[in-house]
Amino acid sequence: MDNKQKLIDAHLSGGNKDTGFTASQIYYLTHQISKLTSHLESHPKDYSSQRGLWKLLSNRKRLLIYLSKRNATSYTKVSKILGIRGLKGR
Repeated sequence: MDNKQKLIDAHLSGGNKDTGFTASQIYYLTHQISKLTSHLESHPKDYSSQRGLWKLLSNRKRLLIYLSKRNATSYTKVSKILGIRGLKGR
């Protein structure tokens, strides 16, 4: 595990490994999305992986909406750390 990942883990979940924490779920989904994106760059006709990517993106979007409603400061912190652009209209 590199230093950047340790830093992100410490910022998102308060240092613990609670995978039920909304910010932790967003982090893990972002990690999966980046892996699938790199896979699809080399395999552009892999439509089943593309469908899986769409599902991950929609799940992350729902979690980001939930987090923005419940805790706006945590939402801005997570989006800034992960480099995710903000939700439209929020």
